[in-house]
Amino acid sequence: MTTPPAHAPAAPAAEQSLRRTLMGPGYRRLLLLCVLLGVPIALACFFFVGLQHQLQHWVWTSLPEAVGYDAPPWWWPLPALLLAGLLLAPIVTRMPGGGGHLPVNGLGGAPVGTRALPGAVLAALATLPLGVVLGPEAPLMAVGSGLALLAVRWAPERESEKAAGILAAAGSTAAISTILGGPVVASVLLIEGAGLAGARLVALLLPCLLASATGALVFTGFGHWTGLEIGALALHDVPPGANPDAGDFLWGVPTAALIAVVISLGRGLGRHTVTWTRRRTAPRTVACAVAVGCCLAAYALITGRSPAEAALSGQATLGVLAADPHAWPVGALVALVACKGLAWGIALGGLRGGPIFPAVLLGTATAVALSGLPGFGVTPALALGVSAGAAAVTGLPLSSAVLAVLLTGGDAYDQMPLIVTASVVAFVVAQLVRRTPPSEAGA
Repeated sequence: MTTPPAHAPAAPAAEQSLRRTLMGPGYRRLLLLCVLLGVPIALACFFFVGLQHQLQHWVWTSLPEAVGYDAPPWWWPLPALLLAGLLLAPIVTRMPGGGGHLPVNGLGGAPVGTRALPGAVLAALATLPLGVVLGPEAPLMAVGSGLALLAVRWAPERESEKAAGILAAAGSTAAISTILGGPVVASVLLIEGAGLAGARLVALLLPCLLASATGALVFTGFGHWTGLEIGALALHDVPPGANPDAGDFLWGVPTAALIAVVISLGRGLGRHTVTWTRRRTAPRTVACAVAVGCCLAAYALITGRSPAEAALSGQATLGVLAADPHAWPVGALVALVACKGLAWGIALGGLRGGPIFPAVLLGTATAVALSGLPGFGVTPALALGVSAGAAAVTGLPLSSAVLAVLLTGGDAYDQMPLIVTASVVAFVVAQLVRRTPPSEAGA
């Protein structure tokens, strides 16, 4: 152990400022509040996701069986999506907040306030179970930020303004961590999306970590206790694979670029849809929903498979695809990418929900469809598909790589170089293809 010199320089100003922030009584109260907030946010998210899954199961499994079908017939999405559009139109046009932010804008933007929260929740529960090709992540973040902002009202007025932004970020992170497999991916997404560094990053990261960790623990534990489906994004069965070799990288890099182009084309369609729905919003919202239903019905007609594979967020289909990718003909995968991609692009601009889950399925399906190429393994294709799809839609390559590593489980260590490469390639290509200002990059 060495003794510091007598005239050692003082700690840097930034370090001293960070220490004062962390040691302040107001910040310690904020950390405690974030831990406490994680519990009600997790419970609210649990019942939200549980109700959504129960409604989804009723629409796509129980109701078809009740009317004599083993699986939903090809025409099933048409009345389901028409109903979704009719339910969403008045929410978008009459309720505060318009049912939440547009999914084509990613997960960014201002937190959903308490006044707009009922519309965002109602829009999600009324439409996502009916087959809208979007995920639950954006509505969940709205729930988290809305509940967190409610807590700010109880804080002293001099602290409420400073605490509002941190609590809203912590609430959103706690909410999305419940379906992304825990606090790690959600916290990395926050770090990368916020673009902060140094003391500001630490001051924001600690509350978000505490809130998301508490929320994920309560969410998972409550799911085990009740036995209800909690709908976290997970791949329970991934085929074992060897270390990626030269062939996997040779095919993997252009595959990641292709995935980025597919995702970017979908987002481009979504931006056109936004422009189209600004006038005569109610009828055109219904038209968008019907168009999504037509895409899903087309998939069923082309492939002879269930339209449920192309409907919804893609969580269930992603798990089925990962468990047995060889059971999917290449033609079915191509039809899935084409039909679901078109439906997703329309939904991004005209409906409400989250953009990430469908993009992950589109990326994975594209990669698996190409895994029959010589020297391209199916397990590396699965891993890079998840990473590239997430990076292309979020603009966050590090978060996307972490998500793919956690989803691929035991093979993650071997697949990590390919996962990271695919994430970076997809991010760069998506930025080159997109025609939006750099300030809009990132979810």
